[in-house]
This record gives sequence, structure tokens and C-alpha cells, in this order.
Amino acid sequence: MPSILLTGPAIEPWSVAEAKSFLRAENDDDDTVIASLIAAARSHVEAMTRCALIAQTWRFVLDQWPRDSRVKLGRGPLRSLVAARVYDSAGNVTSIDVDTFVIDKAAGVIASSGRVLPGRAAAGIELDVEIGFGAAAIDVPDVLRHAVRTLVAHWYENRGLIAIGQSVAMMPASVGAMIASYRVHAL
Repeated sequence: MPSILLTGPAIEPWSVAEAKSFLRAENDDDDTVIASLIAAARSHVEAMTRCALIAQTWRFVLDQWPRDSRVKLGRGPLRSLVAARVYDSAGNVTSIDVDTFVIDKAAGVIASSGRVLPGRAAAGIELDVEIGFGAAAIDVPDVLRHAVRTLVAHWYENRGLIAIGQSVAMMPASVGAMIASYRVHAL
């Protein structure tokens, strides 16, 4: 099921000042680079785990409802269903009351009791959901925050280098180990 980021995280898991302290960077010359590395590392950890670290809003698009009416997002952790819509064959949209859905946050599943069927064959259903561990950096599990910080340090220390036989752009094994228990495997 395709997903589209609607609203990204309001903050990053680490501030530039916190990352600079970890990197032992004493001047402000690389602040922009460090901020970019934090965002890239967060995005990379999110892609590898399929977990949003900081709260963000995504749109999930379906052609039709699953037979059992249970939509497994495959991305999480699920916080809330913000909006639900179906399209008829002419492309007109009908909003569905989000209170008619059952939200199973633990399983990352949205279930519909009264399904409104879409009229178009493709992309007839849109579910806007909020996912993420929380709105603040302290809501993110410590091991995932540390994975982001470690990845920032690796990329910062190896800027522009090419190792013989191995790319320094690869994720260090230590980061892979840190995020392993949070990985959600998609089928």
C-alpha cells in the first residue's frame, strides 16, 4: 500500500548542540552539515525500522478494503487515525467518520466496522494517520536515539572518504544491531 508523508516531524531526535557535543565539534562552521546529517540519520533509521521516531502524519492509499476490514499499516507506531476518505467513480470524495474505526495501536491495525466502498478501481481509499513514538525527542526509545547519533558521527567523521573494499556510506554494524529489535519486516 503506498504511503505519502504529509507532515514531517516538528523536531529531530537530537539538537545540533547535542550532536556537536557528541562529535566534539567546537566551532559553528559545520552546524548546517550536522543538522542535515541528523535529519538524514533519522530518516535512515526510520526507513530501516519502518518506525517513525518523532510524531508525523502519513497518508495510506488503498484500492479497496481488505476482506477482513483490517488495514495493517506496516509502519508505526500507530498513534491515531486523523481522517478517512473514499472516492466515487467520478472522483468525488466522501469523508468517513474516524469514530467508526477501531484502532489497535499495539498491532498497528485500523479496522472498519461499516465500510463505505470506493467507486474507483485505483486509489479509492485514503487513510491519514499519525504515527511515531511521540512529539518530543525524549519519547523516542534511547537505543534508537543512540543509533541516530552513532550514524551521524560515522557520516560526519567519514565525509568524502572512500574505504578500500567497503563504502563508508554503509551503516555501521553497531547501528544495525541497535535497531534490529525495532525492525518491522514488510512482506
